[in-house]
Amino acid sequence: MGRTSDARRKILDAARSLIEGRGYSALGVAEICKAAGVPKGSFYYFFESKEALALAVVDEHWAAQKRDWTRALTGDAEPLRRLRRLLEETEAGQLAGQRGCGTVAGCLFGNLALELSNQTEAVRGRLQEIFDAQVDMVESVVAEARERGDVRVTDTREAARAVVAQLEGQVMFAKLYNSTGRLSPLWQNCRALLGVTAAGVTAA
Repeated sequence: MGRTSDARRKILDAARSLIEGRGYSALGVAEICKAAGVPKGSFYYFFESKEALALAVVDEHWAAQKRDWTRALTGDAEPLRRLRRLLEETEAGQLAGQRGCGTVAGCLFGNLALELSNQTEAVRGRLQEIFDAQVDMVESVVAEARERGDVRVTDTREAARAVVAQLEGQVMFAKLYNSTGRLSPLWQNCRALLGVTAAGVTAA
């Protein structure tokens, strides 16, 4: 059991690394197995297709990211301070990745959304669910900030969607220009989107 679990782990790790570096479409099962150091037969023992592997990579990445987002967006701090913490941690994560490999990796979900939106319905549907969940998490914080009088928004759902879209777009620019400096305006832009009040500025 330990050996089979180890093989699956190697395949997932190799697939994620290759997808982040080169994208999904150009990858073949043989290349993934070679990078993982496992025989091709092992792949089909765990995954019925490359699409199934992509979904597993996406789900695993989301599980980790959801934990990070939950930690950043919850707690006793004021809601805007928590939202700012999420943006700052996103910037720090991209910077750490750049220092490790020399390039800005961007967002796995955003990269796949751009590449696969018209190719695989299963992956696209899963990415939609993840982005909707991100909006849910941000909306709860925006609604709390509105109740406190820290922001001026009438539709918390659309405001949260704008924040997530802005975050995703800035990360895409950071990847395109290979510059984490593109993430520096995140909080300033977020404040503008939410119409942060004087009280909100103090709270954040």
